[in-house]
Order: sequence, then structure tokens, then C-alpha cells
Amino acid sequence: MLPTSHNTQQVKRINVEIVKNTLRSMGVGTKASIANLTKLSVATCGTILNELLQTGEIIDLGPDESSGGRPASRYQFNADYASVLCLIIRTEGGIHSITHTYANLNGEMADEQTLILEEINVTVVEELIAELIEQHHNVQAIGIGIPGVAHNGVIGICDVPELMHQPLGLRLKEQYEDIEVVIGNDMNLTVYGLYNEQQFEEEKNFAVVTFPENHFPGAGFIIDGRPLTGNTQFGGEVSFLPFGVSREEQLRMLKTTDGLQELVVQTLVSIIAIINPAAIVVTGDTMDPAMRDDLIQSCRDHHIPQEHMPELMIRRDTRREYVTGLVAVTLESLTYRIQVVEKQW
Repeated sequence: MLPTSHNTQQVKRINVEIVKNTLRSMGVGTKASIANLTKLSVATCGTILNELLQTGEIIDLGPDESSGGRPASRYQFNADYASVLCLIIRTEGGIHSITHTYANLNGEMADEQTLILEEINVTVVEELIAELIEQHHNVQAIGIGIPGVAHNGVIGICDVPELMHQPLGLRLKEQYEDIEVVIGNDMNLTVYGLYNEQQFEEEKNFAVVTFPENHFPGAGFIIDGRPLTGNTQFGGEVSFLPFGVSREEQLRMLKTTDGLQELVVQTLVSIIAIINPAAIVVTGDTMDPAMRDDLIQSCRDHHIPQEHMPELMIRRDTRREYVTGLVAVTLESLTYRIQVVEKQW
């Protein structure tokens, strides 16, 4: 059993998270209105609000309009109290780039820039992060999107060869002990951004699969509203599906119209049969929206019943959704891990 003092500290941290999240969603609130929504006592809310005022995490907007008694102070969540730094590492068509942006605690982004680089390795990434952290106020988390897989801070399979098997996350945590570090797969982050964009009325199964030029396909999944990453972050590596051809032959097929169509359809049929998603978004610079009807018919030719066919969307460009997904996951890393508001990532 945990010591009583430790339990007390956990409860307090949970209560602080509840108050901050409630005030963030309210926009502006008083001590009484926050207590009413959180079901915490007015005294507990008052203590937490005073502490958050001292740290600068909330702002006192002054007294509310008086209704006869003593006017209550109005509080606002200070979204600019801290920021997160997000980097997206890409290698496409022989071009290596890192897009970086900052976001405040409400996820509002600013200062987005893209750097074209001759090569990308751990040293390049570390030096860029050090420069960007020096430039910006109170960075509390770093989020990095990669075209590959990272597990426990170590990058595994990756389209950037110089980053493969590199403990980038562990190295960054050693350098920035007080800063959270998140390294995510590009497809998992993109599916997170796209899923939130759909605004489903209830939690659904959802998939995004991409067919980039000169690279193996990848996918990302949402299951019952929660991202599926797998035991070792390998979930979504659909290029390992048993297509019946070697990986070298798979790359050759992806460069022909008929070969691409065949692999896309086999991938879609596999996803539909396994997770039965409400919708699938197919992305990548090899895709054309005009392919949609043929892909649907080909899935039907593989005996997928009409009532189980998901909505199929084709999006060539999902860069914005990728960024918003990375920002959301990076912000989520700042929330206390034992909490009433359950983490999605």
C-alpha cells in the first residue's frame, strides 16, 4: 500500500488537473462555478486557484458583476504560461526536412517553419532542439513525429536510416530532465488528428493508410476512440501483411498502376475484416481521389458485404492533421498520469 502522504499528494495533483481542465473548458470561471462543476469543495478550489495564480498558470480577471453581495473574482486559464515544441521529421523523394512549430497549452500553433537538410541524424536533431528551446519561453514538452517506430525512446524501423536504432528519446530526457519527450509514428499521429476532425457522435473504429511514393505503406488505427499502437509500437506496419510477394517485389508493384491498386485493395480488405472501421482515409502522393469508386468496387469484389463497407476517403495531403495530432499528443504528455480525465494516447 502507498504511504498516506503519497496518496495525499496524488489526490492533490489529480484535483489540480481537474481544476485546470475545467477552467480551460469554461473559458472564464469563478471559485463557486468551478467548485460546482468539479464537485470539489469551494475551499479546495480556492486553495488550488491561489496556488495556480502564484505560478502564473491562471489569470485573475478581476471581480465579477456584483449581484448584491461581495463580487467574486473571475479566473482564466493561462494558455501562454508554457509551450510545447513539436518537430516532424520527413524524408520524401530524396528530400530530408524537419518542420518545427510551437503550441501554447490550448494547442494554438505559431512560428511554423520547415528546414531542408542534407541529412538528418541524432546530432542534427539535438542541435536544432537546443537552439529552439533557447529561443522560446518555458518549453515543457517536446514532441517528435518520425516515419518509423520508436519504443521506450529508441527508434527502430525508420525511413531515415541515420535514426534507426538510435536512443533519441533517452538522450533527450538526459539533457532535459524537466521536459517531457514524446516520439510518435507519423501514421499514428496523423490518424489521431484525422479522427478528431471527424467529430463522431460516439467512439468509433477508424483507420488511416498511406501509400507514399518510393516507400512502404503504413497505417494507423483508432479502436473504440483510442489509438492502437501495439505492444511494441509496431501496429500499423501493413507492409508486412502476407501479400505473397517479397518486399522488393512489393516496392516494384507500388510503382505501377495495377500493382498499386492490387496492394491498396488487399490492405483495405484486411483492415475492414479485422477492425471493421466506420471510416478509412487513404493518403499518400501515389493516390488520386478518382480511384475511390474503383477501390470500393474492388473491396466488394473481394466479398466484403455492402453493410460492412466503411466510408472511404482519399486525401493526398494530410500534413495539417499530422501536425495537429502531434501537438495534441505532446500536450497530453503534460497531464498527470493518474487522473479522472482519461488519457487517449
